[in-house]
Amino acid sequence: MNNEKQVAELVGQVYEEAPAVVRSRLIEHLLKPLGILSLVAVANGVFAKISLGSGWSNLKVRPEDAARVSVADVVALAHHVQQVSVQAIEGLARIVAASPALAGSTATVMLLTMLARQSRERAPVVGNDFDVSAG
Repeated sequence: MNNEKQVAELVGQVYEEAPAVVRSRLIEHLLKPLGILSLVAVANGVFAKISLGSGWSNLKVRPEDAARVSVADVVALAHHVQQVSVQAIEGLARIVAASPALAGSTATVMLLTMLARQSRERAPVVGNDFDVSAG
């Protein structure tokens, strides 16, 4: 299994174990770098419905919306987001690490380890909007 697939599967496992409020935060974070066309294409448009229903400019995923999202949907979303923004996937570490409910989870530990390794091994991004050292 390649790294992208492993990370997406681990995000799904963490999502499955997460309390509702953390599930909402995970989805919100993953949706941020995507446009509406991407959202329509992923998981039969379930995320487009959530985004449009909450107001595109002020995206808030309610716990009841997150409850309708399956683990498979989140895996598909995480896989798609990795194609668009590695930084968004790596940013999941802050959300997951901040949740006491996920602290003892094996999936959480494995995800955080993979994200840290991925971050160390990735060449730095230079000369674009994500480059914090530029400008």
